[in-house]
Amino acid sequence: MINYDYIIEYIRDTIKANTGLLAELEQYAALNHVPIIQPEVAALMKVLGQIKQPSRILEVGTAIGYSAILFSGFLKQDGVIDTIERNEEMIELARKNIKLAGKQNTINVIAGDALDVLVCLDKRYDMIFIDAAKGQYNEFFEQCKRMLVPGGLLVSDNVLYKGMIASEELVVRRKKTIVTRMRDYLKILCEDDDFETSIIPIGDGVALSYKKG
Repeated sequence: MINYDYIIEYIRDTIKANTGLLAELEQYAALNHVPIIQPEVAALMKVLGQIKQPSRILEVGTAIGYSAILFSGFLKQDGVIDTIERNEEMIELARKNIKLAGKQNTINVIAGDALDVLVCLDKRYDMIFIDAAKGQYNEFFEQCKRMLVPGGLLVSDNVLYKGMIASEELVVRRKKTIVTRMRDYLKILCEDDDFETSIIPIGDGVALSYKKG
């Protein structure tokens, strides 16, 4: 967590809770220590999605399919979500959950390492959500930039990484490489003239980047 506990508690008590399958997946993730987007980030994504109303979304990092199912709630009619996952157990769970949600014709789970898959993809997306290996965001960026349409939105999750990105005092030695790479990513992202970027200190840190043009 990168915010004060009382602020997080207040926000989570105040925002509208998910119900049905999404609520069940939140419980499963908590019990099984599966990382999914935090409630305040999920709420932000729903607002952004309603504003943007994307017809094509790319997600880097599927896990159990929670965020892809969430995104399908604001996807334009007949829209498509491509989501990439390398963990075979997660892929199986995600596909099962996507089928339970009735979104198997909307959400396409692509099995494989994100770096390998991204290089091979030749599609265009209105919104891209990065939530995979934190030390590889730099490598993801160029491919995501290539596929994001002008006027598209790039959302990068966990960019403050438990506060370590902003404070040397919090850096754990074994996480030093990830921290260094994430700082490099944010520098590249914020200095890229093709984007307008805002870093928001909610959840574990979210970077919102609008592609100009």
